[in-house]
Amino acid sequence: MPDRPTPEEIIRYEKDPKTRIATITLDRPDHLNAPTVGARLRYAELLHRANIDDAVKVLVIRGAGNDLGSGVDLPEFMETFGSAEDGPRLAEYELSEEDDVALPPQDSFRYGAQVSQWFANPRSGCRTLQDFRKISILEVKGYCYGWHFYQAADADLVISSDDALFGHAAFRYAGWGPRMWTWAQTMGLRRFQEMVFTGRPFTADEMYDCGFLNRVVPRGELEAEVAKYAQACSRTRPTDTVYQQKLFFTMMKQQQGEYFGSILSGLMESLGNYVRPDNGDLALGEETFGRGLNNAVKDNDSQFPPDFRLSRSGRRKPE
Repeated sequence: MPDRPTPEEIIRYEKDPKTRIATITLDRPDHLNAPTVGARLRYAELLHRANIDDAVKVLVIRGAGNDLGSGVDLPEFMETFGSAEDGPRLAEYELSEEDDVALPPQDSFRYGAQVSQWFANPRSGCRTLQDFRKISILEVKGYCYGWHFYQAADADLVISSDDALFGHAAFRYAGWGPRMWTWAQTMGLRRFQEMVFTGRPFTADEMYDCGFLNRVVPRGELEAEVAKYAQACSRTRPTDTVYQQKLFFTMMKQQQGEYFGSILSGLMESLGNYVRPDNGDLALGEETFGRGLNNAVKDNDSQFPPDFRLSRSGRRKPE
């Protein structure tokens, strides 16, 4: 595998004990803040740490550069789960070859099912915000796709710049994503069905109109608006009260099936190998991506109307 930044370089963490506001910054702007496997695991560990830390009451999550992010490091993901070696895949599960753990055979159901169910585990760094018992605020700008869109589903408050785009490229090349149940609940069924069936990204204004966002502001006002919200949250009720409030919302979400939804979407992913693509469809696999992942995704994107395209550059090109 090529050299990649360390998890500590990709995800920075700082806290202010005086205000009790902590900040996680996703800092890999040259790769649209894509977290590696190690960075996702560090993200889960940082949320666990902030959960316990009495010097933290509010957590702000933001991205460096022009975007929040466009999902995980997909080339690394494909290298990890397409490799015949056990080492990279064991690392996903916080294990190593020294742990004397045998992975299931590649032709077994568990080989694919294990990772999709793992993404429903808070330790994986995918739905970790659901178990966070303090107040979380997500600052969104530019792209908010894939794994970053998971965080938007799970955060308590989402403040967005007016130029943001929301969605998941997996609706185009797979058909589902791990947070589908929560997206359907927060966006409303009909709007989310539109996103799934067309694969198109939604603008910040559209996401605000369907109740997904708390605020939409011009890009230049975003940081100040997030700081205002974080400051207000840090000054309201005691942290014990916040913990009680979060337990209430957690019980409400579980009554609505939040965790069940994660398990269910994991099952759908586990059955992905049984999906037969129609002619010309973009699908994960060596044959589709033989000409390069980036080229395959761009070629597929160009087949859609400009305002349905995922990339900003593609949306500017005529049909």
